[in-house]
Amino acid sequence: MKSPKEQLEIIRRGAVEIIVEEELLKKLEKGRPLRVKAGFDPTAPDIHIGHTVLLEKMRQFQELGHEIIFLIGDFTGMIGDPSGKSETRKPLTKEEVAENARTYREQIFKVLDPEKTVIEFNSRWMGRLGAKELIRIASQYTVARMLEREDFRERYQSQCPISIHEFLYPLIQGYDSVELKADVELGGTDQKFNLIVGRELQKAYGQEPQSLVLMPLLEGLDGVKKMSKSLGNYIGITEPANEMFGKLMSVTDELMLRYYELLSHMPNEELKRLKAGIKDGSIHPMKAKEDLALEIVARYWGEEEALKAKENFEHVFRSRELPEDMPVFKISWDAELISLPVIMKYAGLVAGTSQAVDLIKQGGVKVNGERVADTRHKLGKGSYIIQVGRRKFARVEPA
Repeated sequence: MKSPKEQLEIIRRGAVEIIVEEELLKKLEKGRPLRVKAGFDPTAPDIHIGHTVLLEKMRQFQELGHEIIFLIGDFTGMIGDPSGKSETRKPLTKEEVAENARTYREQIFKVLDPEKTVIEFNSRWMGRLGAKELIRIASQYTVARMLEREDFRERYQSQCPISIHEFLYPLIQGYDSVELKADVELGGTDQKFNLIVGRELQKAYGQEPQSLVLMPLLEGLDGVKKMSKSLGNYIGITEPANEMFGKLMSVTDELMLRYYELLSHMPNEELKRLKAGIKDGSIHPMKAKEDLALEIVARYWGEEEALKAKENFEHVFRSRELPEDMPVFKISWDAELISLPVIMKYAGLVAGTSQAVDLIKQGGVKVNGERVADTRHKLGKGSYIIQVGRRKFARVEPA
């Protein structure tokens, strides 16, 4: 096992904040495996690589010899996480929770070691918790403390309804840490309030408070908004290997390094050399991007499929199938995202946006070799090759 300070250096990678770092170091110095918890509400049936930021941090703890607890919030999922929401979130049905939880279990082991991962469901203790104990939990926090949370405060000030059950969500999430006797909890920055509640409840129940490792919300392909299926800027871990590879090759150089830090298994020292090499020009960004795409695609599809995806990408983008005299259009990205039909019109590929929409519906439009089906598809600042039909091409680049 690595020394406590060496472990802490690995844990720090990509983390936005560690609460409290000195406490975590003392826990590591005890020389025993720590109980590391991360909770996931089964609200979506498919995981994209943005979700895997937490999984990768769990993997790091796992490889350092600590006990990993993947907690599926099947009970809290039926409440609905209010974090960051401007209105009451619709709770999932028991059947929806069960189906989504099943999908989670199938997908997480592409990152985590199934032999060393404990899967828990918080309905195991919440389902048998009586009203007396629930009241005891609720007595540990005041309404004033709850309204310190930004989303609750904004809704209260704008007179948007806040249901009482929404106050129970962070309390129940915090109580999960009491039941599991967690030493460490991992979560996104949007979960900071809930994770701190866990520390406070552990103190109230006479336990040593958990340390918190807060991870960033991964930016999507546009490099601006967090990765989200609703924004169309995501890379799903069940997407075909060719699509996954092509999407990864389309990201900016800056975003590529961010993905390296949060998603790659490259050791810290090697990552430092990569960043230095790109900065001084000794490493070409395209080669680094290709290596990253190979690593991530191989993680979910195997090395053979990753190499095939690489060959396919080279065939499409680097062979003579692409016209040598392809027109190049420079676009000033005044907005964070610009709709694909607008870009197609600007690049002279269509007469108007309505024609672009029709072509997308017909399956006749590709971006970086990948067919686009969503007529509302938007592109963030970056370089793209747009193809309409078999013979019309345009390269779009930032001005």
